Amino acid sequence: MDTCLFCKIANRQLPGRIVYEDEQSVAFEDINPKAPVHILIIPRRHIATLLDAHEGDDRLLGHLLLVANDIARQKGIAARGFRLVLNCNSEGGQVVFHLHLHLLGGRPLHWHPA
Repeated sequence: MDTCLFCKIANRQLPGRIVYEDEQSVAFEDINPKAPVHILIIPRRHIATLLDAHEGDDRLLGHLLLVANDIARQKGIAARGFRLVLNCNSEGGQVVFHLHLHLLGGRPLHWHPA
């Protein structure tokens, strides 16, 4: 999408501290981190919310989870533990309407995440 902030980062039209990318996804550091490691993992294809994903997107959604695993290992937080968060729509906490996973770690994460 022409106006989507995350699409612009993925397409290198806006700067982002990219830590991983492949043909299907891009991962970059959150500009307002909530933990020592706070990475956003997005599909390159614009999907506004989880509700906009379709049955044919199952492989892409699974790929995003595997990317999160790889980044957690790379960042040294896999063995200690990490959290993945996927917000959906405004009341679910979604601010940027491009599906994205938050990978959080590097310190003990207590409940309640919001």
